[in-house]
This record gives sequence, structure tokens and C-alpha cells, in this order.
Amino acid sequence: MNILPYIFVLFAAVLWGTTGTTQTFLQEGISPIAVACVRSAIGGGVLLIAVLFMRKIHLKTWSWKWTVMAALAIALFQCLFFTSIRFTGVAVGTVVTIGSSPVFSGCIEWLFFKRRPTRVWGIATILAIIGCILLFASRGETTIHPLGILLALCAGMMFAIYTNCSKQLTEREETLPSVAMTFILCALFLLPFSQDGVTWVFEGQNFLPMLFMGLFATSLAYIFYLSGLEKISSSSAVTLSLAEPLTAAMLGVFFVGEYLSPMSWVGVLLLLGGIIVLTIGGRKASRENEVSEETT
Repeated sequence: MNILPYIFVLFAAVLWGTTGTTQTFLQEGISPIAVACVRSAIGGGVLLIAVLFMRKIHLKTWSWKWTVMAALAIALFQCLFFTSIRFTGVAVGTVVTIGSSPVFSGCIEWLFFKRRPTRVWGIATILAIIGCILLFASRGETTIHPLGILLALCAGMMFAIYTNCSKQLTEREETLPSVAMTFILCALFLLPFSQDGVTWVFEGQNFLPMLFMGLFATSLAYIFYLSGLEKISSSSAVTLSLAEPLTAAMLGVFFVGEYLSPMSWVGVLLLLGGIIVLTIGGRKASRENEVSEETT
């Protein structure tokens, strides 16, 4: 197995990591659910027009079950995550959500798809989760609210479910139409909860940041993510997606002027270490499996 699938997932995580900085260019007071809804509509809508023009979607034979499940999971992920941080703060909510996602994904793969997580994945995931905790540990937000923690855990589980459903979808459909259909449905699921509507997109300086988030942090990012998912396990993809907070932290330091404590920098190094272990170790393990299969 080559290294490209791992790089694709990392590219996706890097693009997701730009959303926090990009949202600082939006007008204040816009709800995160409204941003998620419009972002999904732009990302899914542009791709849907493209794949319809290319005649890539066949509605009668389409894998609706996995598409609806993936769309519902990613919509619930966004609702649960943004609600959780209202109770327990951004730092704790983020750590619990993204830290629990790889664990949930590994359990789902093992229980439902009979794919046992590897030792390399376990080591990389532990390194990345500890790194994530250290990265956010000194942010000054120490509110531990039981409901907020529960919602963050549910958000982590939803992202894991989305990833596993998307892997099943890409085994049956092409990547471009899969992303298009999933995020059009996601936008429709989020619309009833978007209290701000969509007219705010055309007010002030909101349009360009939303266009960037729709085209790059959604369309392109999830194309990369699903392309990588075709070749690597769901649990590995979710662990690699922990590069998102790493990217967000680096952008915050270099473009927004945020400060990272020495403990946070240790977290950055551990996150990088986890990503390197999984990328190199996972590739080596896959190559060994391929060789053993050829000799049997």
C-alpha cells in the first residue's frame, strides 16, 4: 500500500483545521449550526451540480441506506458538538469529542465489521489523544459539565459512525457523488435547526469565508477524506483526523497571535508523533500483510 491514502486523510484534516480561523472573518452572532448548514449546502451543492452534469448519479440504484446514515451522522455530529461546548467550553468539548472518536471508530469496526484494530493504531491513537489533551490543557477552560461531556462523547461517536458509513458508501459508489449526496442531505437535516436562516451569507464580508469553507473545507476536504478511506481502515482515518486541532493551533499561533504554553507544544509533538507512527507503521503493516497473502 502506498502512502497517498494517509496523505489524503491528513490533507482533509488540515483543511478542516482552517475553519476556526476562517470563521473569525464572519460577522459576530451567527450560530455555528447556521454556518454548518450553509457550509454543507455550498460544498454538497457545487459537487452535486458537477456530478449531475457528468451523469455520475443513478438514483434508482443508489446506496441510499449508507448515504442517509452518513448524512444523519455528520449532521448530528455538528449539532451535538456545538451544543456540548456551550456547557463545557471549547477546549474540553473538543478534547472529549475528537479524543473519543478514534476509540469509537475502532470499536465499531471490531464489533460490526469484524476488523480488529492493529497494535500500531493503538499506539498512535494513545499518543495522539494524550497530545490533544496537552494541547488544550492550558487553554484556561476547565468547566466539567456532565451533560456537556455526554454530548461531546455522543458527537465523537457520531463522527466515528459517519466515517464507517462513508467507508461502506465508497465501496459501492464513487467518491465525488458520495460527498455530494451526503452533504446535500446533511444541509437539509440541519436547516430546521438553523435559526439564522441563510440570508446572512450575503451580508457584509460573510460570503467569501463561507465560500472558502464550502468549497475547500467541505467539498475538497471530504473528497480527500473519502479517497483515503477507500484504502485505509476507518479507525486509522479517524486517528489521522486528529491533525485538525493541530492545524487549528498552528494557524492560531501564526495568523491570530494566540499563545501556546510549553505543555501545549509537547502536545503538538505527541500529536505529530502519533500521526507519523500511524502513517509509517500502518503502511509497513499493510505491506507485510500483502506479502503474507501472496505467499499463502
